[in-house]
Amino acid sequence: MSVELQREPGAAMAQRLHIRQHSLLADVSVAEGGDDAGPSPHDLYDAALGACKALTVMWYARRKGLPVEDVRSEVTRDATAERQGVYRLAAHLVIVGPELTEAQVTELRAVADKCPVHKLMSTVTTEISTTVEHQA
Repeated sequence: MSVELQREPGAAMAQRLHIRQHSLLADVSVAEGGDDAGPSPHDLYDAALGACKALTVMWYARRKGLPVEDVRSEVTRDATAERQGVYRLAAHLVIVGPELTEAQVTELRAVADKCPVHKLMSTVTTEISTTVEHQA
């Protein structure tokens, strides 16, 4: 699978992302030279974690027949030490299910920590190669 990006016509820096049949805009803030027309790459990275945790919990709950009505997530970034090699993300999930037991909530927390993006961010070595083609 690939993700295709192309600068949005007329935008200073914004990139149009095409993922399967979906399209969205990524940009940087005005202070960074963009138009703030969409989430930044860092925002998308952080959002991937929150989305994965919420989706994983919902998938698991449905599969196990647990009475989960909703899952909301919030990811807070602390990038103050990013240049020193530490990027901190704090994920907060709200699991709605009045009939859930404390044991089930504890089980769902463990499931959230095992979401694929969490694993990618914390235990997998990602190898990146970059090629550049020049067009005149």
